[in-house]
Order: sequence, then structure tokens, then C-alpha cells
Amino acid sequence: MPEESPSMPKVQFIHGEFPNPDLDVSKVIRRLSDYWFRLQDKRRLSIEPDSQPEADVLFDHKVIRDDLPKAVQIRISRWAHKINRNHRKNTQIARLPDRDREFLEACRSGIDLSDLASEHQADEIAAELHAEFPWLGEATECVWKGLRQSFREGRKGACISPMLLDGPPGIGKSAWARRLAHLLQTPVLRLDATTDNASFGLVGSQRAWANGAPGRLLNLMLTKQVANPVVIIDEVEKSGVPTSDKGRAFSLPDALLPLLEPMTSSHWSCPYFQVEFDMRWVNWVLTSNSHSRLPAPLLSRLRTIHVPALSADHMLQFVSREAVRRDLEQPAQDGVSSAIRWAFSAGHSPNLRTAIRLLEYAENMQNRPLLH
Repeated sequence: MPEESPSMPKVQFIHGEFPNPDLDVSKVIRRLSDYWFRLQDKRRLSIEPDSQPEADVLFDHKVIRDDLPKAVQIRISRWAHKINRNHRKNTQIARLPDRDREFLEACRSGIDLSDLASEHQADEIAAELHAEFPWLGEATECVWKGLRQSFREGRKGACISPMLLDGPPGIGKSAWARRLAHLLQTPVLRLDATTDNASFGLVGSQRAWANGAPGRLLNLMLTKQVANPVVIIDEVEKSGVPTSDKGRAFSLPDALLPLLEPMTSSHWSCPYFQVEFDMRWVNWVLTSNSHSRLPAPLLSRLRTIHVPALSADHMLQFVSREAVRRDLEQPAQDGVSSAIRWAFSAGHSPNLRTAIRLLEYAENMQNRPLLH
């Protein structure tokens, strides 16, 4: 395993202004009451100039607070509520409902940014990825170079450039991305564009709507309090363009455009909270089976990596590793390997899903109870 990451640095994630705790109604009332008592002190001392008391015999405001005249209490309460109301009106996050405001308040001082302990850790991450997914060598090399360069330049966080893994189904594109998230020690969010084909699942919907809610990405970042999760969007070319009754389109690719652009992602506006967030740290890995169906603006924001179909050698290496992990005996492993070799020799193109099904069958056969 790669070496442990150092203590995570904090980054400011929310650009909106938080309510000032000093302008809470109770605190304003306390300060105005103290001010009124100090005025009374000054008036009393000005009436008795020849008998200046010592400092320790001045009014103890905490003791006599209950003696505040009722009329003064009412005036102070009105002023305190007016001050607090004006502050909330001019403070973006203060205008949110209590539940949503408390959700954001947890990240007031910033959120964690998963970081590298050293440049050597980038080498270890790349080595593990390549050992497990050698056919995804170009993607691994992209991650390796990006992490090393980021560390050398002193940039905070373990972050990679947005990428698109384009290739046949069942070759481990999503598994590679999940493994990357594990090695970076950062949360992972996976969306299947064939089912989450609208923008709502990722970025959320407006508060005014009946089903208004924050998106899954922002919800993950606020809950885990980590700024650079890995987001995997599978088969993004199948997302389609859902439309509302009024003809408004909610395309997933369109929602991704501002999130993938560094300039706009640093001040991305959430449709639900109506507050700007810094999303530039997010690590994006999109997958597709045919990138030609994707819009040009989306492709221009991604580094497209074409992943070939698995060779027989790669498949056999995968089977060997999985057999060890599943504690398969050698005869069972040999049987699966023989089936894979036969499939390739017969002109078929088995993928990892086929290999996993064969391994599961072999495992079940090996572990079945003995019949007496």
C-alpha cells in the first residue's frame, strides 16, 4: 500500500457569506443592555462629581441586569431584532432555512483536501494501478505524471485532470477509477448515465421545485467534508437530453461543462442552495463505449484515452490474481484459464465480466457441500 497521507490541508469551499454569530439576537440584546448600564454609570458620576467611586464599587451590570426597566427592555429587543433581521437579509447563507444553513455551517472553516505525502507516493499509486490494470497503462501514466507535477509545483491536493476512458464494455474502466479513489484515500461517487441521465442527480434541482434538493456530488462533499472526491460517470454517451413539460432541457453533459472548466468550477453556483462553491478540486473520470456520440464542448474539456479490448495475456493475469483472492485451488484456476484460452482461440472476445462469472462458478463448485 502507498504511504499514509499527511494531515489533510483545509480549503475554503463555500464562497457565500455566513451569518455573524455576534449579531445573534441574544448577543445584541446583551451588548445593548450593557451599553445602557454604562450610560447610567456615566450619568450618575456626572451628577456626583465630588464623590468619584473606586472602580470596584461601580455598578455590577451582571448583578443588576434584572433591574432593566421594562420599557428599555422592549426598545432594546426591538433594536436587536431589527439589527439581526437586516443582517440576515444581506447575508446569503443566512437567508436559507435553518436545516440547510446548519448543513453548510459544518463546513464554515473549510473542508479537507486529500493530499500526497510525497512525490514518491505518486510513484507507488501508479505502480499499484499498473500492476492491477496493465491494459489501462495510458490512463495510469496520465495520473502518475499529473500527480508528480502537481506535487513538484506545490499545488495543494491530490488532483488529476478530467479524463474520458473510451473503450469496449467490461474492460475495467470503472474498476480502475474506483481503485484510484481508494489509493488517493478520497471518497468516490459513481453515477450511471443510463439511469441518472438528467442533471438533477449530479448537480441537484432548484429549491422552488417540489422535489428540490442538492445534487449527489455536493451532498457527498458536504457530508464527508472532502474537497477532492473521485467522480465516476459511466457510459456518459447514453445520458440523453431529458426535457421538462415547458421544453427546458436538463442534459447531463451540459451540467458538466461548468464543473469541468477550471475558471467556472471555482465559483460554481448550486441551483438548490443558490450559493457559490469551489469545485475545482474534484477528480473526474468519465467512461464511454463510443465517444463519437458526445458533444464537442464536453470532449474539449476532457483528455480522451482510448482503451483497447483486453488481450488473452491480460485476461489470464486478471484470472490469476482473482483466483488467489478467492482462494481457488489450482485445478479450478486452471479450468477457468483454459476456458479463457479457448474463447480467444475460437475468435471470441471475452471481457472481465465473463471472467468474473467463470470465477464465481468455479468458486461455487469448489465450495459446494459434499453429498453423502
